[in-house]
Amino acid sequence: MTSRSMISALTVALMLGVSAPSFAQVPANLTAAVADPARPAADTARDAARHPAQVLALANVKPGGKVVDFIIGGGYFTRILSAAVGPTGTVYAYQPAEFIKFQAKYGPDLEAVVAAYKNVTPLTDSLVGLDLPDGLDAVITVQNYHDLHLKPFPADLAAKINAEVFKSLKPGGVFLVVDHYAAEGSDLSAVDPLHRIDIAVVKSEVEAAGFKLAAESRVLRNPDDPRTAIVFDPSIRGKTDQFILKFVKP
Repeated sequence: MTSRSMISALTVALMLGVSAPSFAQVPANLTAAVADPARPAADTARDAARHPAQVLALANVKPGGKVVDFIIGGGYFTRILSAAVGPTGTVYAYQPAEFIKFQAKYGPDLEAVVAAYKNVTPLTDSLVGLDLPDGLDAVITVQNYHDLHLKPFPADLAAKINAEVFKSLKPGGVFLVVDHYAAEGSDLSAVDPLHRIDIAVVKSEVEAAGFKLAAESRVLRNPDDPRTAIVFDPSIRGKTDQFILKFVKP
């Protein structure tokens, strides 16, 4: 990120009354985790677009921490979190049973991360009836919150997941949500065709579970994304307009 764009992001954040960490504010454990030579080249090639250190800085991830990577996909953030919490910490890598059934590759992806990192514990329970470990410092979900509103799932799934995350976090714990912007004012009908969600919907749902919105960052904003194409469209894949919301359990 350029100095000019960092200043712009911070200026907008101040106008909104929320915070966005600059590169200088990224803690040493995250800087070292992103620089870990054990990370796959396919992951590090995505860092310039994903800004992982700045994103995770909002989650207060510390050595010895106990965190959940909620719906890990290929494990991009799981690997960084493992190095960030260190040998005395624990990362719970959650790959829902429904996702593994939908795309078999998600099973081996999870197994590979667990085999490579001793402090990573796999979770493969169903989203429906999920019971996360208690006493967590942070739960992080990147580009997956919208999935809770996909048509195959019960209509109340997001509310139940938010309640479970709230229960499982320590007081002061962070629920960090990163997702693709839908057009402003969109209802949930945008989720299935586009895999996008309105930021206002996320704020309302998560706050309804008892969380307080503590910060939001513009690090992943892209004004060139019209928000009208499915996020997998080659014209926009990997460079969608995304929001980052930091919620805290009081």
